[in-house]
Amino acid sequence: MAQYDLHEDRGLTTEDLGADPIAAFERWLGEAADAGQIEPTAMSLATATADGAPSNRMVLFKGLKDGGFCFYTNFDSRKGHELADNARVALLFWWDKLQRQVRIDGTAGRIPQDEANAYYQTRSRGSRIGAWASRQSQVVTDRAELEGRVAHYEAQFDGKDVPIPDFWGGYRVEPSAIEFWQGRDSRLHDRIVFSRSGHAWLTQRLEP
Repeated sequence: MAQYDLHEDRGLTTEDLGADPIAAFERWLGEAADAGQIEPTAMSLATATADGAPSNRMVLFKGLKDGGFCFYTNFDSRKGHELADNARVALLFWWDKLQRQVRIDGTAGRIPQDEANAYYQTRSRGSRIGAWASRQSQVVTDRAELEGRVAHYEAQFDGKDVPIPDFWGGYRVEPSAIEFWQGRDSRLHDRIVFSRSGHAWLTQRLEP
């Protein structure tokens, strides 16, 4: 595992990142894992209602597909309903050990269900049962009600494969802008943003 000095004042240039922000993101994600981040794939997902009321939560990044950022959830959750009404989202990765963050603005669309199922089958059996049992974002009387539902689905699928629910699947966020932020001394941080321009990326440095 690589060792990093939290007090080192690292700089960031456009040359460091190169011309491809997706490749740069993959390098930074790998370096975050090497630095010992507890969960380097944790990302903040911000959504909004049709009239613009925002909400935010942490989810797990589950890989890139054709340059888009993927995650999975219950379609009937709060974020699922908001994504159905307003596909514009913002993602944020924060890696404190490297004093780095990556911000992504983009548009979310559903992943084909056969592809979501391929991922779903890699989850533990308990997580697959949990997907059936959890009425995500709805009010629950107490923990016992949830655990009772888990027991119900454990019995229903006893000795059987646990199929993907039709209310569960994935999203892919097509990025329109990706900003790389490197912490620096005196709060004079380095910020470099890639903005999509047709099929290319425009690179600019931002004030801290």
